[in-house]
Amino acid sequence: MIRVVVVDDEALVRSGFELILGASEDMEVVATARGGDAVETVRRERPDVVLLDIRMPDVDGLTVLRELRAMPCPPVVAMLTTFDADEYILTALNGGAAGFLLKDTEPEQLPHLVRTLAAGGVVLSPKASRTLLHSHPGLSGAVDEEAARVRLLTARERDVLVLVAEGLSNADIGARVHLGAGTVKDHVSAILAKLRVTSRVQAALLAQRSGLLDERPRWQAGR
Repeated sequence: MIRVVVVDDEALVRSGFELILGASEDMEVVATARGGDAVETVRRERPDVVLLDIRMPDVDGLTVLRELRAMPCPPVVAMLTTFDADEYILTALNGGAAGFLLKDTEPEQLPHLVRTLAAGGVVLSPKASRTLLHSHPGLSGAVDEEAARVRLLTARERDVLVLVAEGLSNADIGARVHLGAGTVKDHVSAILAKLRVTSRVQAALLAQRSGLLDERPRWQAGR
């Protein structure tokens, strides 16, 4: 059972997410909270996944994220936002968030996205991520320089990186490319080192920026 906490300043959003996710047999919304109660609620409930509003009037979502990530066994945190070019998203991703969800995400997609987060995957909307990157021209030079490091990856590492960017866990990646989960973990570690990033989310953003996700994966070639 995947334990979820939803943190948002709007009661309608909290109740809506609770209703949608609670209908799935493999997950339970163990609590909902406003921003000011978020940290204490997470400490008490010890969820697997936290869906955290990035903009709240009583407390900054980024502040809550930092406190959650500082916990001894932090939960997976994904940010909730209304805008696909929210200026806080990149800061949140660099601060340890495992991705972001738009609040108008189709209801039938939400359980799948939470499962992806719980399995160690990342949740990034390719369209929203591109919009975000291109809406901040000051970041483009640095991001382009980092994206050039993608060329240092081997063909197999590029395949794995594409699947990381699609949100797959190590086990799911292994099943897709016929590798053991341990081997995939080694590939992911090598990818992070070569790209000089510290998280799967940052690696996924670089994959999108470099155009790697627009290429046809080798395992699909010839289909």
